[in-house]
Amino acid sequence: EGAGRGCPLRGATIRPLLMMPHDNLPLVSIITPSFNQGQFIRDTIESVLSQEYPKLEYIVMDGGSTDETLDILRSYGDRLTWRSAPDQGQADAVNSGFRLAKGEILGWVNSDDTYEPGAVTAAVEHLTAHPDIAVVYGNAYYIDHHHTVIGAHPTEDFSMSRLAETCVIGQPAAFIRRHPLEAVGMLDPTLHYCMDYDLWIRLGRRYRIDRIDRFLASMRRHPHTKSFSQSDQMFREIYAIARRSFGRVPPHWRACRAYYRLVNLSWPLARWVLWPARRIVPRSVEQWLRKQLPLILDRVTTRRIGEGGVR
Repeated sequence: EGAGRGCPLRGATIRPLLMMPHDNLPLVSIITPSFNQGQFIRDTIESVLSQEYPKLEYIVMDGGSTDETLDILRSYGDRLTWRSAPDQGQADAVNSGFRLAKGEILGWVNSDDTYEPGAVTAAVEHLTAHPDIAVVYGNAYYIDHHHTVIGAHPTEDFSMSRLAETCVIGQPAAFIRRHPLEAVGMLDPTLHYCMDYDLWIRLGRRYRIDRIDRFLASMRRHPHTKSFSQSDQMFREIYAIARRSFGRVPPHWRACRAYYRLVNLSWPLARWVLWPARRIVPRSVEQWLRKQLPLILDRVTTRRIGEGGVR
């Protein structure tokens, strides 16, 4: 199944890699797709450029931003490469960056997400030690507007059976070898929300994917992210991918859709009640809250819509 067990990676294990001659290290290329994310993109850029890995190429593919993004990009001079022009969406922008990049190992981090210190070195160390692995990923935090940690992506060890049920990989915490990525056709440019989930499915069916038990990235969550502000469109895309790839839509995705509708109904309820509840209630109760409360509220809101209410 392309399964990979989580491998704990301690800081000391990455030292020998950094002591190698730079010419012997693989080039890593990081791509950031961007459009009008001036309030967050500097944090993203700093998290990439502050990585200690010495052979790093960084490319920002901007879709023609009209906010302060371009001024921020110019301020970094030749420390990064950037292009700004209209594109066909996030997947198209990332694919263009992959084609422009020269690295043997590729990653992408969105313009409101960030890398953790040592993330690139940790990924390269694991890929170097395991040449049969096509993709390595770690854990990912959820953060808010102010970079405060508010949770963690539900990362799991990789298996196709679990991938059929849920996306076990937090996208910015993943690093991919170029050849497998090109062999499966890179990202599907017709997808606008779940291009990463589709890519993991296609890669997992042909190559080995492995996890390291270390936090490599942070994913920003707030009401204005595409995942929340356009959640119905996102879940239509997830359902289509699930049906095409596995022949069904598992219960997990239906529960997730209900939760996102809860967020759209009341972000404070989701942010300040459900998330903190995870820490103070028994696990069985927390699991009930996550699965049943959104479904109950979804039924209520769906009934209101059917009665002529507003979504």
